[in-house]
This record gives sequence, C-alpha cells and structure tokens, in this order.
Amino acid sequence: MTPGGPRAGAEGRGAPRAVSTLALAPPVRDGPRWRDLDLVLVATTAALIAFGFVVLASATAGAGDPRTYLRARALHLGLGVVALALTARVGYHRLCALWRWLYLLTLALLVAVMVVGDVRLGAQRWINLGPLGAFQPSELAKVTLILTLARHLDGRRPPETLWGVAPYLLHVGILVLLIVQQPDMGTGMVLVAIAAGMLFLAGVRLRVLAGLAGLGLMGFPFLWSFLHDYQRRRLLVFLNPDIDPLGAGYALNQAKIAVGSGQLWGKGLFAGTQNLLRFIPEQHTDFIFTVVGEELGFVGAAVLLALFLVWLWRALAIAAAAPDRLGRLVAGGVAVMVLFHVVVNVGMTVGLMPITGIPLPFLSYGGSALLSLCTATGLLLNIGMGRRRLLR
Repeated sequence: MTPGGPRAGAEGRGAPRAVSTLALAPPVRDGPRWRDLDLVLVATTAALIAFGFVVLASATAGAGDPRTYLRARALHLGLGVVALALTARVGYHRLCALWRWLYLLTLALLVAVMVVGDVRLGAQRWINLGPLGAFQPSELAKVTLILTLARHLDGRRPPETLWGVAPYLLHVGILVLLIVQQPDMGTGMVLVAIAAGMLFLAGVRLRVLAGLAGLGLMGFPFLWSFLHDYQRRRLLVFLNPDIDPLGAGYALNQAKIAVGSGQLWGKGLFAGTQNLLRFIPEQHTDFIFTVVGEELGFVGAAVLLALFLVWLWRALAIAAAAPDRLGRLVAGGVAVMVLFHVVVNVGMTVGLMPITGIPLPFLSYGGSALLSLCTATGLLLNIGMGRRRLLR
C-alpha cells in the first residue's frame, strides 16, 4: 500500500497530481551566499594590497634582504585572507553576540603586553609569537571596539545628555587608557574617532557630541602634562616646523621633500633618492606614502587615493543599505576607522597633521594592522551579502 492509503492510490490512477510549489522551492539558507559578494569592494581591496606589495618592495630595497619583508608580508596576507573569509562567513551577528568575551579577551591581551610585551623604539606594544612574528593587540582593539560598541548601542535609545553617554565613554575609555600608556597615542586617537563616528550613526545629537568635544579641548592642558617629551615636541614642530629641523622636525621635513620631488610623474620605482638613501625614517611603515609620492609622483598618489575613495564608497554604501541597525553601526565603524587612518597618515606626511604614527591602510608594513583590516573587510562583505539576500 502506498503512503496515504486508498485516496492517494485513487489520485495516482486517474486524477492529475497536485504538486506543491513548496516542494519545488529551493531550500532556505541562512548563511551568506558567496555569489552576493560585493565584487567592487573585493577588487579594490586586492588592488590596494597589490599596490602595497610593489611600494613595499621599493621601500625596503636598501634595507638588507628585501625578500625578508616580502615573505613576511605574504605570510601576513595569507592569515588576513583566512580572517577575511571567516568573518565574512561567520558574520557580525554571531561575533557581536560574543561581545563581552571579545572585550575581556582584548583587555587581557592589552594587560599582557604590559607584562610580557617586547620593547621597541621606546614603546611596549608587541607580543612575540615566534615564527609568526610579533602581534600588536592594539590593532585587534580597533575591530573589538567596533563590534562591542555596536552591540552596546544596538537596541537602545540614543542618549540625549552628556551623562547618558557616560557608559559608552567608559566602554571606550578603558581601551584607550591601556593603549595610550604603551605609549601609542595614534591608535588611541583612532579608537576615539571610531567611537565618535558610531555615536553619531547611533543617533546621538550633535549638541551632545559638541559638548564632548568641548570637554576634550578643556582637558587638553591636563593631557599635555601626561604626554611624553617626544610627543610634545612633535606637536610643537607641527605648529612651527623650523624650531627643530634636525631633531623632531627631521622626519617631517624629509617627508615633504620626498613628496614634493616626485612632481607629476615621479622619479620611477626603485629610483627615489630620498627613499634609497634612507633619508626618511620608518619609510616602509608610517611614512610609506612618501615612497608613493617620490617615485610615482602626483599621478601615482592620485591613483592610490582614488582606490581609497572607492573602498570607502563601498563601505558607506553597505552601511547605508545594511539590513539592520547593528550592521549599519558595524559597517559605519569600519568606514570611520579606515577614513581616519588615510586622512591622518597622508596629512602627517605632507605636513597638514601632527606626526602620530598611524599607518596607511593595506600599504604600511605590519602584520597585525593587515589582519585587522582584512577582518574588518570580511565584516563589510558579510553585511553586504545579508542585504542582497533580503532583497530576493
């Protein structure tokens, strides 16, 4: 006997069979579909990383065996691609659900740096991981802040007073204090910028944000007393570059000479005299934009900045079309992070910003920074895929 008894058997002999449309429908999938990837964002990210490889090869040409840097960069990129794929697959909802654990893990790593961290150039920011190199927990703190603050803000009414913002300031302030004491003022500023941008996206009124900015300016004299001597000199040199041209102002003056000497088309790859003669300190990390300006000229710098504009356009488009408020906050936080990095890094290279040690995204040498950026890009791709799935 067939399932369903005599009635089913009668239908099978004469009457046409009624086929449910649900039986023909494809199975519902909750996960992201890779065909929904934002290909413009993927291609732009790949172009920025490739651009960085070429410029890094030139920036390290006179520093021993440059293949050492390129091999390390390839290892960092491999880890970054894995992180990108994982965050794009796992998604921001699941990661934000772990926000307390992520926050505590980041705090533990920042405290561990104070105990077992390597000291380089007067700063204690890295944990040695042996063959994998050195890990910088403050880079992880940027992504952690985006995920945890988004979860903290989601589902709550925007605070309308300075007192109402206090819990979020505490959320950010603990991370900033641990990072600034390393000392790493640049990364601390990045976290403050991310938090300000996310509070704005969450709907906090401008008068509240203006009040916070006013309190920050009023507290600057107090902050000045806690700055290190080299940090004070950098700020003074920014206001008057001629007060110490061979000391605190040396890097800034050499960077401006390098960028200006490139003129329209540049001197050519591996042909920059400021670069090859090592006039610029940290030219493969914080000052890598000087290599672009000197060797590729205005045209090369414009192409690079255009790539960043496309990347930011896709990040903001994904934020604007995010399927929910949590996704909008996460995507907005990522966009603010990269925008702040680009503006401050390029600005300090040409003398429009104080020197703060903020790297140029996807180009500056540094495994932790590249891993953080790839993780953030994976989050953007996941949010974008979620939106396209809802539109079907």
